[in-house]
Amino acid sequence: MIGAMAAVRECLRSDEPAVLATVVELSPQEPVSTANATSPPAPSPTLGAKIVVRLGTTPLGSFGEPTLDETVLRDALDSLATGQNTVRSYPANGDPGNSGVTVFYEVFTPPPRMVVVGSTDFTAALVRVAKILGYRVTVCDARTVFATALRFPEADEVVAVWPDRYLATVADRLGPRDAVCVLSHDLKFDVPAILAVLDSRVGYIGAMGSRRSHAERIERLRDSGVADAKLSRVMGPIGIDIGARTPEETAVAIVAEIIALRASIPVPSLRDRSGPIHHARA
Repeated sequence: MIGAMAAVRECLRSDEPAVLATVVELSPQEPVSTANATSPPAPSPTLGAKIVVRLGTTPLGSFGEPTLDETVLRDALDSLATGQNTVRSYPANGDPGNSGVTVFYEVFTPPPRMVVVGSTDFTAALVRVAKILGYRVTVCDARTVFATALRFPEADEVVAVWPDRYLATVADRLGPRDAVCVLSHDLKFDVPAILAVLDSRVGYIGAMGSRRSHAERIERLRDSGVADAKLSRVMGPIGIDIGARTPEETAVAIVAEIIALRASIPVPSLRDRSGPIHHARA
């Protein structure tokens, strides 16, 4: 059977997210008398034991306790969703009074992904800011004359296809750390693109436009059968309310909203305010 570290290396080579759970501490346990025992003692984890957890596959390895393995699997998937390393302690042999096992969860994930729909000056600015934050950025636009690597040299990928078709091919690979930013400002692109990712696990969906155009976009989505509970996922107008006007300022407002949403920090999003999205400046 493939070893834990070999499995992690395989995941890194294929850009597949994985978590390596390792027993890093075992607290001393009270000796158990076996004089009247009718069954052998339950197995216990060993220091350094490892389990590799990946999405959609059976975990590799075991700590010797089925209940602990199930708990570790659940917590590993939580760590994978947040992208954060963590340490947790658990009771030994299922005894809540004996917290004897400490596990370190080491997360190996590819860079978070951002898909930007539309080829505009705002797109170019958002690509630059997103790259600084470590995103792998794809620009997607059906118009081949605009969707070129020459216009977006800092993007990792520029795709000249209908955005909804592209997003349909990657939606099942998008997770809570990823973002889709619809900047096309055109309903024939916006609505199908949003529909393509509403049922995905992507952490952020934002759409650019005035309050009037966003209201029309929401109505089109409702007409397509989308429930209000799902519509609440769409951050539009996109970005936080910092008085942004230029493409660069708007890019900062967008990524700030993404960061805040991921951290569950309340911020003054344009979506949650009323009135003009552009403030008068002195």
